[in-house]
Amino acid sequence: MPQPTRSRELPLRVPISRALLACLSIGTLCAASVLAAARTAPKQERFATPEAALQALVKAVKAGDHPALAAIFGPDHEQLMSGDPVADANALKEFAADLDEYAAVEKVDDATYTLVVGTEHWPSPIPIVKDGKKWRFDTAAGIEEISNRRIGESELSTIATCRAYVVAQWEYYTQAKDASEDGLAVYAQKFISTPGERNGLYWEVPEGGQPSPMGSLVAQAQEEGYQLGVAKSGDAPKRSPYHGYFYKILKAQGPYAPGGKFSYVINGNMIAGYALIAYPAKWGSSGVMTFIVNQQGRVYEKNLGSDTATLAAAITEYDPDPSWKLVEAQ
Repeated sequence: MPQPTRSRELPLRVPISRALLACLSIGTLCAASVLAAARTAPKQERFATPEAALQALVKAVKAGDHPALAAIFGPDHEQLMSGDPVADANALKEFAADLDEYAAVEKVDDATYTLVVGTEHWPSPIPIVKDGKKWRFDTAAGIEEISNRRIGESELSTIATCRAYVVAQWEYYTQAKDASEDGLAVYAQKFISTPGERNGLYWEVPEGGQPSPMGSLVAQAQEEGYQLGVAKSGDAPKRSPYHGYFYKILKAQGPYAPGGKFSYVINGNMIAGYALIAYPAKWGSSGVMTFIVNQQGRVYEKNLGSDTATLAAAITEYDPDPSWKLVEAQ
Protein backbone atom coordinates (compact mmCIF):
# COMPACT_ATOMS: atom_id res chain seq x y z
CA MET A 1 0.00 0.00 0.00
CA PRO A 2 1.36 3.43 -0.91
CA GLN A 3 2.50 5.61 1.99
CA PRO A 4 1.33 9.18 1.30
CA THR A 5 3.65 12.05 2.00
CA ARG A 6 1.96 15.07 3.57
CA SER A 7 4.65 17.58 2.72
CA ARG A 8 2.71 20.82 2.59
CA GLU A 9 1.07 22.91 5.25
CA LEU A 10 -2.40 24.20 4.40
CA PRO A 11 -4.27 27.08 6.06
CA LEU A 12 -7.72 26.72 7.57
CA ARG A 13 -9.45 27.71 4.37
CA VAL A 14 -8.17 25.35 1.71
CA PRO A 15 -6.50 27.35 -1.10
CA ILE A 16 -7.28 26.75 -4.75
CA SER A 17 -4.85 24.07 -5.89
CA ARG A 18 -2.25 25.38 -8.34
CA ALA A 19 0.35 23.54 -10.32
CA LEU A 20 0.16 19.97 -9.12
CA LEU A 21 3.47 18.27 -9.57
CA ALA A 22 4.13 17.05 -13.09
CA CYS A 23 3.85 13.44 -11.96
CA LEU A 24 0.36 14.02 -10.56
CA SER A 25 -0.70 15.80 -13.74
CA ILE A 26 0.44 12.89 -15.87
CA GLY A 27 -1.57 10.55 -13.67
CA THR A 28 -4.75 12.52 -14.30
CA LEU A 29 -4.01 12.67 -18.01
CA CYS A 30 -4.18 8.91 -17.93
CA ALA A 31 -7.47 9.01 -16.03
CA ALA A 32 -9.02 11.32 -18.61
CA SER A 33 -7.88 9.06 -21.41
CA VAL A 34 -9.46 6.03 -19.77
CA LEU A 35 -12.87 7.69 -19.76
CA ALA A 36 -12.60 9.01 -23.29
CA ALA A 37 -11.33 5.75 -24.73
CA ALA A 38 -14.10 3.74 -23.05
CA ARG A 39 -11.63 1.86 -20.86
CA THR A 40 -9.87 0.19 -23.77
CA ALA A 41 -6.34 -1.11 -23.22
CA PRO A 42 -4.38 -0.14 -26.34
CA LYS A 43 -0.96 -1.52 -27.07
CA GLN A 44 1.58 0.98 -25.78
CA GLU A 45 3.24 3.16 -28.38
CA ARG A 46 7.04 3.15 -28.76
CA PHE A 47 9.20 5.89 -30.21
CA ALA A 48 12.46 6.22 -32.11
CA THR A 49 13.97 8.60 -29.54
CA PRO A 50 13.14 10.06 -26.10
CA GLU A 51 12.61 13.42 -27.82
CA ALA A 52 10.06 11.81 -30.14
CA ALA A 53 8.20 10.47 -27.10
CA LEU A 54 8.05 13.98 -25.64
CA GLN A 55 6.86 15.48 -28.93
CA ALA A 56 4.07 12.91 -29.15
CA LEU A 57 2.98 13.71 -25.61
CA VAL A 58 2.93 17.46 -26.20
CA LYS A 59 0.96 17.01 -29.41
CA ALA A 60 -1.62 14.75 -27.76
CA VAL A 61 -2.09 17.06 -24.77
CA LYS A 62 -2.52 20.19 -26.87
CA ALA A 63 -4.99 18.42 -29.16
CA GLY A 64 -6.89 16.87 -26.26
CA ASP A 65 -6.38 13.52 -27.99
CA HIS A 66 -7.28 11.10 -25.21
CA PRO A 67 -6.97 7.87 -27.25
CA ALA A 68 -3.45 8.96 -28.22
CA LEU A 69 -2.63 9.60 -24.56
CA ALA A 70 -3.93 6.15 -23.65
CA ALA A 71 -1.61 4.66 -26.27
CA ILE A 72 1.36 6.73 -25.07
CA PHE A 73 1.04 5.58 -21.45
CA GLY A 74 -0.28 2.08 -22.14
CA PRO A 75 -2.61 -0.26 -20.21
CA ASP A 76 -1.18 0.59 -16.77
CA HIS A 77 -2.78 4.01 -16.96
CA GLU A 78 -6.05 2.64 -15.51
CA GLN A 79 -4.36 2.34 -12.13
CA LEU A 80 -3.78 6.10 -12.02
CA MET A 81 -7.40 7.26 -11.81
CA SER A 82 -8.03 9.42 -8.74
CA GLY A 83 -11.79 8.92 -8.30
CA ASP A 84 -12.32 12.71 -8.46
CA PRO A 85 -13.17 13.82 -12.02
CA VAL A 86 -12.94 17.53 -11.18
CA ALA A 87 -9.44 17.17 -9.75
CA ASP A 88 -8.46 15.11 -12.79
CA ALA A 89 -9.72 17.73 -15.24
CA ASN A 90 -8.03 20.58 -13.36
CA ALA A 91 -4.70 18.78 -13.24
CA LEU A 92 -4.95 18.07 -16.98
CA LYS A 93 -5.35 21.80 -17.66
CA GLU A 94 -2.43 22.62 -15.36
CA PHE A 95 -0.22 20.04 -17.03
CA ALA A 96 -1.03 21.48 -20.45
CA ALA A 97 -0.05 24.93 -19.15
CA ASP A 98 3.18 23.52 -17.72
CA LEU A 99 4.03 21.98 -21.09
CA ASP A 100 3.57 25.39 -22.72
CA GLU A 101 6.00 26.92 -20.23
CA TYR A 102 8.74 24.32 -20.52
CA ALA A 103 9.12 20.69 -21.59
CA ALA A 104 12.31 18.69 -22.07
CA VAL A 105 13.87 15.29 -21.49
CA GLU A 106 17.00 14.86 -19.38
CA LYS A 107 19.33 11.87 -19.60
CA VAL A 108 19.67 9.68 -16.52
CA ASP A 109 21.69 6.91 -18.13
CA ASP A 110 21.97 5.24 -21.52
CA ALA A 111 18.60 3.51 -21.07
CA THR A 112 16.61 6.10 -19.09
CA TYR A 113 15.45 9.70 -19.57
CA THR A 114 13.34 11.90 -17.29
CA LEU A 115 10.61 14.25 -18.48
CA VAL A 116 10.75 17.71 -16.85
CA VAL A 117 8.04 20.35 -17.28
CA GLY A 118 7.04 23.83 -16.12
CA THR A 119 9.06 26.86 -15.13
CA GLU A 120 10.32 25.05 -12.03
CA HIS A 121 11.34 22.02 -14.12
CA TRP A 122 9.31 19.46 -12.18
CA PRO A 123 10.61 15.91 -12.86
CA SER A 124 8.12 13.18 -13.69
CA PRO A 125 8.46 9.83 -11.90
CA ILE A 126 7.31 8.15 -15.13
CA PRO A 127 10.62 7.70 -16.95
CA ILE A 128 11.18 7.23 -20.65
CA VAL A 129 13.04 3.93 -20.98
CA LYS A 130 14.73 2.02 -23.77
CA ASP A 131 12.77 -1.03 -24.92
CA GLY A 132 14.76 -2.91 -27.53
CA LYS A 133 15.69 -0.36 -30.14
CA LYS A 134 12.88 2.03 -29.26
CA TRP A 135 11.68 4.11 -26.31
CA ARG A 136 8.49 4.20 -24.24
CA PHE A 137 7.03 5.74 -21.07
CA ASP A 138 7.46 3.30 -18.14
CA THR A 139 4.09 4.06 -16.56
CA ALA A 140 4.24 1.17 -14.10
CA ALA A 141 7.46 2.52 -12.59
CA GLY A 142 5.78 5.77 -11.60
CA ILE A 143 2.44 4.50 -10.31
CA GLU A 144 3.39 4.26 -6.63
CA GLU A 145 5.01 7.69 -6.43
CA ILE A 146 2.14 9.31 -8.32
CA SER A 147 -0.33 7.72 -5.90
CA ASN A 148 1.73 8.81 -2.90
CA ARG A 149 1.82 12.44 -4.01
CA ARG A 150 -1.85 12.57 -4.98
CA ILE A 151 -2.94 10.92 -1.73
CA GLY A 152 -0.72 13.21 0.32
CA GLU A 153 -2.21 16.32 -1.26
CA SER A 154 -5.79 15.04 -0.93
CA GLU A 155 -5.33 14.16 2.73
CA LEU A 156 -3.80 17.54 3.57
CA SER A 157 -6.73 19.26 1.88
CA THR A 158 -9.20 17.08 3.76
CA ILE A 159 -7.62 17.77 7.16
CA ALA A 160 -7.86 21.50 6.46
CA THR A 161 -11.48 21.14 5.32
CA CYS A 162 -12.33 19.29 8.55
CA ARG A 163 -10.95 22.21 10.53
CA ALA A 164 -12.83 24.67 8.33
CA TYR A 165 -16.01 22.74 9.13
CA VAL A 166 -15.45 23.29 12.86
CA VAL A 167 -15.17 27.04 12.33
CA ALA A 168 -18.21 27.07 10.02
CA GLN A 169 -20.39 25.32 12.61
CA TRP A 170 -19.37 27.83 15.28
CA GLU A 171 -20.20 30.70 12.93
CA TYR A 172 -23.58 29.10 12.19
CA TYR A 173 -24.26 28.66 15.91
CA THR A 174 -23.42 32.32 16.59
CA GLN A 175 -25.60 33.57 13.74
CA ALA A 176 -28.48 31.32 14.80
CA LYS A 177 -28.29 32.63 18.36
CA ASP A 178 -28.33 36.24 17.19
CA ALA A 179 -31.28 35.60 14.87
CA SER A 180 -33.34 33.50 17.28
CA GLU A 181 -36.23 35.22 19.08
CA ASP A 182 -36.07 32.76 21.97
CA GLY A 183 -32.28 32.70 22.16
CA LEU A 184 -32.03 29.07 21.04
CA ALA A 185 -28.73 28.47 19.28
CA VAL A 186 -28.34 25.38 17.13
CA TYR A 187 -25.75 23.75 14.91
CA ALA A 188 -26.45 22.88 11.28
CA GLN A 189 -27.54 19.34 10.53
CA LYS A 190 -26.65 19.53 6.85
CA PHE A 191 -24.19 21.24 4.54
CA ILE A 192 -26.49 22.83 1.96
CA SER A 193 -29.61 24.74 3.00
CA THR A 194 -33.04 24.09 1.59
CA PRO A 195 -33.70 26.76 -1.09
CA GLY A 196 -34.99 29.91 0.60
CA GLU A 197 -33.95 28.76 4.07
CA ARG A 198 -30.85 28.90 6.26
CA ASN A 199 -30.91 25.43 7.73
CA GLY A 200 -27.51 24.35 6.42
CA LEU A 201 -23.96 25.68 6.50
CA TYR A 202 -24.30 27.16 3.02
CA TRP A 203 -27.02 29.29 1.45
CA GLU A 204 -27.05 31.68 -1.45
CA VAL A 205 -26.80 35.36 -0.54
CA PRO A 206 -27.40 38.49 -2.62
CA GLU A 207 -24.39 40.44 -3.80
CA GLY A 208 -22.88 42.35 -0.90
CA GLY A 209 -24.72 40.27 1.68
CA GLN A 210 -23.12 38.52 4.62
CA PRO A 211 -21.73 35.18 3.41
CA SER A 212 -22.98 31.94 4.87
CA PRO A 213 -20.60 30.05 7.20
CA MET A 214 -19.33 27.84 4.37
CA GLY A 215 -19.77 30.47 1.67
CA SER A 216 -16.05 31.02 1.08
CA LEU A 217 -15.31 27.31 0.86
CA VAL A 218 -18.22 26.63 -1.50
CA ALA A 219 -17.25 29.60 -3.70
CA GLN A 220 -13.71 28.30 -3.89
CA ALA A 221 -14.94 24.81 -4.75
CA GLN A 222 -17.22 26.17 -7.47
CA GLU A 223 -14.34 28.14 -8.94
CA GLU A 224 -12.35 24.91 -9.15
CA GLY A 225 -15.26 23.27 -10.97
CA TYR A 226 -17.02 21.39 -8.18
CA GLN A 227 -20.81 21.58 -8.40
CA LEU A 228 -21.48 22.46 -4.77
CA GLY A 229 -24.32 24.66 -3.68
CA VAL A 230 -28.11 24.73 -3.66
CA ALA A 231 -29.69 22.31 -6.11
CA LYS A 232 -32.17 23.62 -8.63
CA SER A 233 -35.81 23.25 -7.72
CA GLY A 234 -36.87 19.63 -8.07
CA ASP A 235 -33.32 18.34 -8.47
CA ALA A 236 -31.71 16.01 -5.97
CA PRO A 237 -28.27 17.17 -4.83
CA LYS A 238 -25.59 15.24 -6.67
CA ARG A 239 -23.13 13.48 -4.39
CA SER A 240 -19.59 13.96 -5.58
CA PRO A 241 -16.16 13.97 -3.92
CA TYR A 242 -14.36 17.17 -2.99
CA HIS A 243 -10.58 16.90 -3.44
CA GLY A 244 -11.01 13.13 -3.50
CA TYR A 245 -13.11 12.82 -0.32
CA PHE A 246 -16.74 12.42 0.71
CA TYR A 247 -18.05 14.18 3.85
CA LYS A 248 -20.85 13.31 6.25
CA ILE A 249 -22.13 15.20 9.33
CA LEU A 250 -22.32 13.03 12.45
CA LYS A 251 -25.15 13.81 14.88
CA ALA A 252 -24.08 11.75 17.87
CA GLN A 253 -21.00 10.55 19.71
CA GLY A 254 -19.91 7.20 21.11
CA PRO A 255 -18.43 6.00 24.41
CA TYR A 256 -14.85 6.97 23.56
CA ALA A 257 -15.72 10.64 22.98
CA PRO A 258 -15.34 13.11 25.87
CA GLY A 259 -18.54 12.95 27.95
CA GLY A 260 -19.48 9.49 26.72
CA LYS A 261 -22.24 8.34 24.42
CA PHE A 262 -25.13 10.69 23.59
CA SER A 263 -27.00 12.29 20.71
CA TYR A 264 -26.26 15.85 19.69
CA VAL A 265 -29.90 16.27 18.63
CA ILE A 266 -32.48 17.14 21.29
CA ASN A 267 -36.13 17.66 20.31
CA GLY A 268 -35.08 17.90 16.67
CA ASN A 269 -32.43 20.56 17.29
CA MET A 270 -28.70 19.83 17.16
CA ILE A 271 -27.58 21.73 20.24
CA ALA A 272 -25.31 19.32 22.14
CA GLY A 273 -22.39 19.29 19.71
CA TYR A 274 -21.42 18.35 16.18
CA ALA A 275 -18.97 16.12 14.33
CA LEU A 276 -17.86 15.13 10.85
CA ILE A 277 -16.41 12.15 9.01
CA ALA A 278 -14.44 12.41 5.76
CA TYR A 279 -13.44 9.34 3.78
CA PRO A 280 -11.72 8.76 0.41
CA ALA A 281 -13.85 8.41 -2.71
CA LYS A 282 -11.47 5.78 -4.03
CA TRP A 283 -9.43 4.17 -1.28
CA GLY A 284 -5.77 3.79 -2.18
CA SER A 285 -6.04 6.30 -5.03
CA SER A 286 -7.74 9.53 -3.91
CA GLY A 287 -6.83 8.90 -0.28
CA VAL A 288 -6.06 6.23 2.32
CA MET A 289 -7.02 7.64 5.71
CA THR A 290 -10.53 8.36 6.99
CA PHE A 291 -10.83 11.42 9.25
CA ILE A 292 -13.20 12.44 12.05
CA VAL A 293 -13.49 15.71 13.99
CA ASN A 294 -15.88 17.22 16.55
CA GLN A 295 -16.45 20.65 18.06
CA GLN A 296 -13.14 20.44 19.94
CA GLY A 297 -11.32 20.62 16.60
CA ARG A 298 -9.15 17.55 17.19
CA VAL A 299 -8.86 15.62 13.92
CA TYR A 300 -8.34 11.85 14.15
CA GLU A 301 -7.40 9.46 11.37
CA LYS A 302 -7.72 5.75 10.68
CA ASN A 303 -7.08 3.47 7.73
CA LEU A 304 -10.33 1.56 7.20
CA GLY A 305 -8.83 -0.47 4.36
CA SER A 306 -10.28 -1.58 1.06
CA ASP A 307 -13.83 -1.68 2.53
CA THR A 308 -13.62 2.01 3.47
CA ALA A 309 -16.76 3.04 1.54
CA THR A 310 -18.93 0.45 3.31
CA LEU A 311 -17.41 0.92 6.75
CA ALA A 312 -17.51 4.73 6.63
CA ALA A 313 -21.13 4.72 5.48
CA ALA A 314 -22.01 2.69 8.58
CA ILE A 315 -20.37 5.17 10.98
CA THR A 316 -22.99 7.43 12.57
CA GLU A 317 -21.16 8.51 15.75
CA TYR A 318 -18.00 10.41 16.56
CA ASP A 319 -16.16 7.75 18.54
CA PRO A 320 -12.35 8.05 18.53
CA ASP A 321 -11.42 4.74 20.16
CA PRO A 322 -7.70 3.83 20.51
CA SER A 323 -7.57 2.64 16.89
CA TRP A 324 -7.95 6.27 15.77
CA LYS A 325 -4.78 8.37 15.85
CA LEU A 326 -4.65 12.11 16.51
CA VAL A 327 -3.50 14.19 13.54
CA GLU A 328 -0.78 16.58 14.61
CA ALA A 329 -1.53 20.26 14.09
CA GLN A 330 -0.21 21.59 10.79
